Amino acid sequence: MLVKICGIQTLSAANAAANAEADFIGFVFAESSRQVTPQVAKEIAEQLPGKIKKVGVFVNESPEKMKDIANFVGLDFLQLHGEESATVAEQLPYRIIKAFGANSINREEIHSYPCDYYLIDSPRGKYRGGTGKPFNWHRLLDYRVDSRKLILAGGLTVDNVSEAISIVKPVGVDVSSGVETDGKKDSGKMTQFINRAKTSGKDERIDNLYNAR
Repeated sequence: MLVKICGIQTLSAANAAANAEADFIGFVFAESSRQVTPQVAKEIAEQLPGKIKKVGVFVNESPEKMKDIANFVGLDFLQLHGEESATVAEQLPYRIIKAFGANSINREEIHSYPCDYYLIDSPRGKYRGGTGKPFNWHRLLDYRVDSRKLILAGGLTVDNVSEAISIVKPVGVDVSSGVETDGKKDSGKMTQFINRAKTSGKDERIDNLYNAR
């Protein structure tokens, strides 16, 4: 089970995520309460182990600016969290995560979009990101999204991530506010969340193997 900790703003939070064996950390470059500058992201990224993938989150930004920031910071993935067309994604020489709001999924678009992962988030809030509240995970089953490319987000916490994984069976999960205390990343919550998600992912794979026999 892949785990992405999004909204990283400090080196201490990034190190805590890395030490807890997160697979991705996300830097938000769009307008948000968790927005960081490229310079801050670069300073953090340079001090992280190479195995953790660095994701830049953008909303309706120009391909040229996204490429400039990605090159400057040393990003591995670009997460497109707005209304970016497939043409925009095709112009980016980086691996792509495309975010879709759970209440506005177009089945044809999500199946044809050129990306490495789909991120399904809760309905969009003030800053185009999710509201940080869970949605009806059973709805995703109707869209027949390839679970090998599906990252689930939206209101996940240590208390509900196992249930979410058991229903959706995603390849990964994404969390931000669910591992915070008073708006700041909490190292204890990050560790608990990552452990719970990865354990649940292992249990899900074992169940799938048993059921296939």
